[in-house]
Amino acid sequence: MKNNFFAVISRMKYINRWALMRNTIQENLSEHTLETAYIAHVLALMKNKRHNGNVNPERCALLAMYHDCTEIITGDLPTPIKYYNPEIRDAYGEIEENAKNKLLSYLPDDLKDEYEPLFVPTQEEEELWKLVKAADKISALIKCIDESNMGNNDFIRAESSTLQAIHNLNCTEAEEFLLEFLPAYGLTLDEQA
Repeated sequence: MKNNFFAVISRMKYINRWALMRNTIQENLSEHTLETAYIAHVLALMKNKRHNGNVNPERCALLAMYHDCTEIITGDLPTPIKYYNPEIRDAYGEIEENAKNKLLSYLPDDLKDEYEPLFVPTQEEEELWKLVKAADKISALIKCIDESNMGNNDFIRAESSTLQAIHNLNCTEAEEFLLEFLPAYGLTLDEQA
């Protein structure tokens, strides 16, 4: 039996995001995932240090690393299409489930049970998945800001709707990230120094 899991995971770098948008700089799934993991980690730290949370920041970062892996098989379906109507959303959910199962089939049998929770939110890790979702949206917002800063008006509406989606999560740590860290993304490298 071939154990293709990590060879397939390494293909994240070939999946481009924002397919329906004109991009000044192309962003791939691997880049997005790493940024999401960084942000998820700090959101978990903020939860623990500032809000008496008791979550595992390293586990949160790990969940973020795997949160979009099914897109290696499905591609990055743009959000307006994915959520256009309940039928498409449900069909895409089934496609994601099949992609998850396919990825897990690339692992040796004795490791599958260790990786399955990285793809399927469990009730025990609900708090962590909420932070991963917030980190995912923040990463998308950062992409929108970067594109807008380069004069790409195609991302203006996406920036506004992504910011609103973050607010809709009612995640205190995400709001704190927006206040404390997001302003620096509008600065040049010289201004950040």
